[in-house]
Amino acid sequence: MRHLRALCAIADTGSLHRAARQLGVAQPSLSTQLRRIEQELGGALFRRERTGCRPTPLGRLVLSRARPLVAEMRSLVTEARAAAVGGPQLRVGSTASRALSGWLRRLRARGQEPTLHMDVSPNALLRMVADGQLDVAFVHEVEGCPLRIPEGLRLRVLVEREPQFVSLPADHPATAKPVVDLADLAQDRWMIDPTVDGEWDAVHRMFRAAGLNPRVLHGDYHTAAALVATGEVVTVCQPSCLPRPDMSVRRLRGDPLGVRLLLAARTETDLDGVRPALEEAYWEAARQAPAYREWLEHAVPATH
Repeated sequence: MRHLRALCAIADTGSLHRAARQLGVAQPSLSTQLRRIEQELGGALFRRERTGCRPTPLGRLVLSRARPLVAEMRSLVTEARAAAVGGPQLRVGSTASRALSGWLRRLRARGQEPTLHMDVSPNALLRMVADGQLDVAFVHEVEGCPLRIPEGLRLRVLVEREPQFVSLPADHPATAKPVVDLADLAQDRWMIDPTVDGEWDAVHRMFRAAGLNPRVLHGDYHTAAALVATGEVVTVCQPSCLPRPDMSVRRLRGDPLGVRLLLAARTETDLDGVRPALEEAYWEAARQAPAYREWLEHAVPATH
């Protein structure tokens, strides 16, 4: 697990120096550890460049397996510590969202001690709630691809339709416009995560409706973000995604792709106990994202 944490830190920080500082070790020690890992796995995991470290194809493969393991271990430690001190636990499940940090922070401020289980599959999270493995789950339902709702679950709609935007390299010609036409991205390579329930089907329908057939690569969110930054791909992203110096976020003209955001629990009491904090956190994250804030100002009532 120590090796996996080190690999994730190098990938997240993009630098051996910054990763060593984050891990609290000396850089030469981390460099030696990385060489040993690479020798054990039989190939280089990172390219050392003037601007930092970037994962190789082998590195991206290893990281795609390492990140869930590191997250699971972190969750296990959190749950064990909470159980050891006898504190109340709230078992939260979620697909990816920028609202998560604000939601968890607000729950803790209300005296709850949440644990977190992340999964790209909303159907898997709903099943875990129904089976009693989670108390609540915050999930998305891709338009045109209904989720399988287990019997007995209670649902609340947080957002009826959240438009999905596009993430593209900062120097892409399409960034000259605030709203991007799909046709402007027809010659680009797209990266889609096929493990996200309904996402590939919905994106494929979007392409077909526009009469496009672009090249598509399969990869997870982390890999997609890394490849967007280097100009390799463009990808669908949540509207609350923040731009970076190497990555821009733009609305797609006509909002051809959308998701419904849902909160699920077994009881109304469980829903009522966490929904206000989630709503506050979601709209806080929405206001922080320039492209989404602009869309909201024109598309929904001023109450939001």
